[in-house]
Amino acid sequence: MLKGKNIILGVTGGIAVYKAADLVSKLVKQHANVEVIMTEGATKFVTPLTFQTMSQNKVHTEMFGLVSHFDVEHISLAQKADIILIAPATANTIGKIANGLADNLLTTVVMASKAKIIYAPAMNTDMYNNLIFQENMNKLKTLGHKFIKTGVGRLACGDFGAGKMAEPLEIVDYVINSFVKKDFVNKKVVITAGPTIEPIDPVRYITNHSSGKMGYSLAQEAKNRGAEVILISGPTHLRPPDGVEIINIKTTSEMFEAVGKHFDDCDILIKSAAPSDYKPINASPIKIKKGSSDEDNLEIKLVKNPDIAEYYGKYKKEQIMVGFAAETNNVIEYANKKLKKKNFDFIVANDVTKPGAGFKNDTNIATFIDNKGNIEKHPLMEKTQLSTLILDKIYDIIDIKAR
Repeated sequence: MLKGKNIILGVTGGIAVYKAADLVSKLVKQHANVEVIMTEGATKFVTPLTFQTMSQNKVHTEMFGLVSHFDVEHISLAQKADIILIAPATANTIGKIANGLADNLLTTVVMASKAKIIYAPAMNTDMYNNLIFQENMNKLKTLGHKFIKTGVGRLACGDFGAGKMAEPLEIVDYVINSFVKKDFVNKKVVITAGPTIEPIDPVRYITNHSSGKMGYSLAQEAKNRGAEVILISGPTHLRPPDGVEIINIKTTSEMFEAVGKHFDDCDILIKSAAPSDYKPINASPIKIKKGSSDEDNLEIKLVKNPDIAEYYGKYKKEQIMVGFAAETNNVIEYANKKLKKKNFDFIVANDVTKPGAGFKNDTNIATFIDNKGNIEKHPLMEKTQLSTLILDKIYDIIDIKAR
């Protein structure tokens, strides 16, 4: 997600410095090039060697250190930065920047840069609520600087309240979001994700291998691009994206009803869930006990569930509908039939028998088929990347309709 992006991470002196090492690791895993500037105070908590190891880049600590070649360090760092991220950002450093002070390498780089500046504040609750700090923060906000909301909880000093630095994963999401184009503003996107479960009795049920990863990734991408997102999710262990309305359901009928509540006023419906096609005709209210003989068999009569996509496909007006086809053979043929039967604008098909393309993986191998007969084949990639391509294709459809 951050490939080719240069992130200058400013680390200032506070106990939350220990989180910054994990932050560097997470940014690097997103393929960002991370260069760290540490204030003198920060080096009292964690050594520069830690950040050098995590970033695989030189750590910058001295304003006037000798260099092996002529390179005005604060200028070169300022010019290469796509984003300057300060985490943890102390009240002291924020106050200096707000008042135009440049007395160390980090504040000098900020003064010399035209890059977006993002702060993840970390401080005692009383310091955070202090009117002087609040004035400094608001002043920087009016200048276009961005602040990641602090957490509320128990702080290192023992106090409980605001001022806790956001978690590294939240900060990474914020940074990624800063680079994403906002082309889905004023669009309402409904996404279904995960499996559904159909009870046999109070302890047993029918389900499938869907993990929900594709749907959750799509929800994150749509939210990042400015959409209002409704995520209708079957049972998963995934963390919902921040800022997304989550509706938790269990059965296919519950998913059907949840989609119905939001379908008329949505712009886009993405059916990435794998709802159960059938359910037991009569679920037992008590646990079904094994018979007295080992040869006894249990027969369960099934009845067809409502077909969510087919139903809403018949009644759609201006909505764009995207479906998924997880197949094991005749992938293109079956996906085409599903596309037409359910009135999708396009369908994302994949062969779940291929390595890396099945359920529960973080990757997928997909083929897009649209209602004009166009076929696009995509190689193995992360589901986060595939989500971007799916949203890009939806945007192209919106653009064509607007012409």
